[in-house]
Amino acid sequence: MALTATNSRNSGTGRASATASAPGVGSFPPAFRPQDIQLDGVTIHVRVGGTGPAVVLLHGFGDTGDMWAPVAAALAQTHTVIVPDLRGMGLSSHPEGGYDKKTQARDIAAVMDALKVDKADLVTHDIGNMVGYALAAQFPQRITRWVIIDAPLPGIGPWDEILRSPALWHFNFRGPDVERLVEGRERIYLDRFWNELSADPKAIGEATRQHYAQLYARPGAMHSAFNQFAAFTQDAIDNKALAAKGKLTMPILALGGDHSFGTQMADIMRGVATTVTGGMIANSGHWVMEEQPQQTTAAIVDFIAGK
Repeated sequence: MALTATNSRNSGTGRASATASAPGVGSFPPAFRPQDIQLDGVTIHVRVGGTGPAVVLLHGFGDTGDMWAPVAAALAQTHTVIVPDLRGMGLSSHPEGGYDKKTQARDIAAVMDALKVDKADLVTHDIGNMVGYALAAQFPQRITRWVIIDAPLPGIGPWDEILRSPALWHFNFRGPDVERLVEGRERIYLDRFWNELSADPKAIGEATRQHYAQLYARPGAMHSAFNQFAAFTQDAIDNKALAAKGKLTMPILALGGDHSFGTQMADIMRGVATTVTGGMIANSGHWVMEEQPQQTTAAIVDFIAGK
């Protein structure tokens, strides 16, 4: 979303909230309230709005919860919509550890507890998928439906083959020297992902790029982002252990961009779930909400509605 954190309303903690307006892509409805939820060792920034059954939206790398503004606006007509920034990303805090996805899933479960939400539908993208699987596998009774979009799960299905893709060199790009290289050049680094992993780079506008580059240039943000990828080895071990306990049984819609993971998303999910519907977002690469917001929003809303 193209938002300017310095111009948006205050979250109540002295930090700017990136939820008020999103020129060019969409905006969270004015009734959405940003808040910071204090957990054990981490503060999770979350936007909450709407009424009705709950749905949780989880973002990935290169985005924050801001990416979900069009979906949140649509779902809030019938649902209570909860949009966190994952630990170490966006306006959430930057602890040194806890970037394995089992721990981050417990963050989300604790956010649900703080908001007095027992069960929720789930919508995830990119690293949010990995947190989503750890959440659904650890707390299957709390997730009722799940839309998972365009990123694999460590240790599941063709993970070892996926790791060999030259396009995914960034999975192992980290360390103090890498952080020094990227510092002050966050926009250049992020442009690589938006340009190379999209069907049409022009679909990701300048205001959107500036917004996310500013958020990822915040102190500690890239260090935390690199730690998200560093945890993949542990995530693969954890996911294999979770999968060995049995398949997920909630209905799942597995979406891929037709210029990205495509139908492979459904194939991956059928390895860990019993009720999987596949789908593709046409004319899109990895960044489905930026490239095809209306098409993606419609697919999510229909599935959450049980259509």
